[in-house]
Amino acid sequence: MGDDPMARFMAHFHESPEDPFSVGSAASAVLDHRGRIVGWCRRAEAILGHRGADVIGRPALEVLVDPGDRDQVVEAVAACLQASGWFGVVPVVHRDGRRVPLGVRARRVTREGPDCEWFLVGAPAPDVIQWETDRSVLDGLFRRSPIGLAVHAPDLSILRVNRAIARIGGITAEQTRGRRTGDFLVTADADTVEGRLRQVLETGRPMIFTEQPCRLRSDPAHVRFVSVSAFRMEDSAGKTLGVTQLVEDVTERHRARLRLALLSEAGARIGTTLDVETTARELTEVVVPELADCATVDLLEPVSRGEEPYEDCLGPVRRTAVRSAVPGVEDAFNPLGALIHFHPEMPQATCLADQSPILVPEIRTPADLEAVARERAPHARRVGVHSVMMLPLAARGLVLGLLTLWRSRCPEPFEADDLTLAAEFAARAAVCIDNARRYTRQHQAALSLQCRLLPAELPDVQAAEVAHQYIPAGAVEGVGGDWFDVIPLSGARVALVVGDVIGHGLDAAATMGRLRTAVHTLAELDLDPEEVLSHLDDLVHRLAAEQEAGTPDFPLDQVTGASCLYAVYDPVSRCCCLARAGHPPCAVVAPDGRVNFPDLPAGPPLGLGGLPFETAEFELAEGSVLALYTNGLIQSPDHDVDDMLARLSHQLAGPPRPLQETAKAVVEALLPAQPADDVALLLARTRVLEDERVATWTLPPDARAASRARSLMAERLSAWELDELVFTTELIVSELVTNAYRYAGGGPVTLRLILGPRLICEVSDTSNTSPHLRRARTTDEGGRGLYLVAQLTERWGTRYGREGKTVWTEQRLP
Repeated sequence: MGDDPMARFMAHFHESPEDPFSVGSAASAVLDHRGRIVGWCRRAEAILGHRGADVIGRPALEVLVDPGDRDQVVEAVAACLQASGWFGVVPVVHRDGRRVPLGVRARRVTREGPDCEWFLVGAPAPDVIQWETDRSVLDGLFRRSPIGLAVHAPDLSILRVNRAIARIGGITAEQTRGRRTGDFLVTADADTVEGRLRQVLETGRPMIFTEQPCRLRSDPAHVRFVSVSAFRMEDSAGKTLGVTQLVEDVTERHRARLRLALLSEAGARIGTTLDVETTARELTEVVVPELADCATVDLLEPVSRGEEPYEDCLGPVRRTAVRSAVPGVEDAFNPLGALIHFHPEMPQATCLADQSPILVPEIRTPADLEAVARERAPHARRVGVHSVMMLPLAARGLVLGLLTLWRSRCPEPFEADDLTLAAEFAARAAVCIDNARRYTRQHQAALSLQCRLLPAELPDVQAAEVAHQYIPAGAVEGVGGDWFDVIPLSGARVALVVGDVIGHGLDAAATMGRLRTAVHTLAELDLDPEEVLSHLDDLVHRLAAEQEAGTPDFPLDQVTGASCLYAVYDPVSRCCCLARAGHPPCAVVAPDGRVNFPDLPAGPPLGLGGLPFETAEFELAEGSVLALYTNGLIQSPDHDVDDMLARLSHQLAGPPRPLQETAKAVVEALLPAQPADDVALLLARTRVLEDERVATWTLPPDARAASRARSLMAERLSAWELDELVFTTELIVSELVTNAYRYAGGGPVTLRLILGPRLICEVSDTSNTSPHLRRARTTDEGGRGLYLVAQLTERWGTRYGREGKTVWTEQRLP
């Protein structure tokens, strides 16, 4: 027996020092058939105080029972006689007279002859009750406990298991004795179990609530999860007897915890952007492979464009996201971007129409698979699709599409809990998709507004060749208020403008449109750059005050300021005048490819009010390139402004190349794929009008000035081969020079003709009086001159300088 682990364990189990009825712990006595004491042990004397000589031969009822307890004892004796044995607690009288409750076991001892004897074993009642409680608990663990219990020998062979573990394995408890865990579990799980039990045996440190998978060899596809606790068993001498493990099936709890973790992950991973396709893709990434082997998201076709969905939900859907953990499923599902028409009898159409989820736990026949996959059923059968769920994506009363989940590699079918979890995912994703759809619609409307406010194409001007790049900010940041413009001015000059309204959104775009319109109006007045900026400053200040008064509940939508750079280039004098208001300086590329950034007065941003602006002037060689840009081009989280300016300079430098090519190269080199701010870049390569295309005369302030002007003009137009324009130009020059002679106050009059795409005629004098076009009455002798000028020219106007004014006209060339 000493070599048998089971026998050694059971011997320890039955005769442990804690057993109150063990030989060394219990009091024992023998009664004859008349109830007289015929045997008495020393332990009985120690517990009750009666010596053997005092009690042997005497009736037990007389010596050991108090008269008040006689009825209780007699009742117990009767039960003992009837059952040939008895166990219970009875009061016994100690030698000193006190009553001692004893736990007593009585067994009949058969002798030869008609008489019998009774063997009684007793121990203090508290010890007996504790011992019986312990035995009851131990018996309950092996027979009635729902928690598995397994006792292993030091070599990890199984000594005993309870019925709970036997039920998990589908065998009886007796069939496990002497076998090992690996005989019942798959190798990987058995190795995990035995490795941890061996560690408990070696260290003596218990293992508490350690979860692990549990797959039976008889059903390896069915995965359970169990929680295991283990402790080392030792005898009274400290010798290791084995290890006991408690095993609880926590599969449902494990799955519930996984579902909660997935829900938490879904809240963090779904809806990170305001993009419909990205949100749909995030939904599939959450459910595959944790919940499904394959997932598809199909959105109603208008939703994928950010528009309102169909009212009847029966229109085509677009495959917006696909994800699979199973290789080779491309043919089993419609590809990404495909436009799909669901037949009204298909469950997908029912799911959309009824706005209710559909669970197909098991696809048993080809007909079942064809009902959900139609023409792709053979491919779906090839990859082993056996279970499917379809859930509508609905938010705010609108059906946006549906989520379809498939299982092929995972052998377990979808169940109701999976449908509930997937419905939670679908509900969260639907709200995010609807938010993205609404934002997409608003963003597209804002982009459309912004595009309408910006120039559709730049005018072809004689003063410079121009090219531009406009890059809107990413969808998250929203549209901005950057703008650019090329404005033809009188005298063949051109105004180059870039500006940036602070902030993003519709308010910034709308303010940009108002500022651009104001710049055009101010440019038509031929004001100096610093005057243009001063008027813009007043306008921005008024706009901010209006918005502050009109939108008190939306302070973040208010426009707080803007920046602007305004430049005027004259191709006749090659002079460039610039002024800036809180805007980055322009870059100038010389014809030899050298780049510099002129030191321009910075000027305050627009909207501060009351601060002056300054104009800088410098000459530009023919073929020089002016680069005007907004701050989004040179602001980067990874580089400082000086570094970005150096990179800009590097892209602009070098031999001349097409301007549009240069502009594209600058944007590609300096900007990320999704810039955080709008970027406007305007490049202008200067041209110079040749001397033979410009004619200037200073006329004397007398009555012969008009005649002299007509003669000089006719001679020059003949030289330019524009004889067809001589007659009309004579009328124009006569009227303008006559007016200048009449109202100039005796100062010199200057006549200038410029030949470009149009014929420009300018008459300058020292007067600041403004000519007005008016309708003359039939009785008036004058007042028809400017009316004739307006009818004979394409455009005409007046600009003012420091020493007078200039009246100019433009005529279309024949």
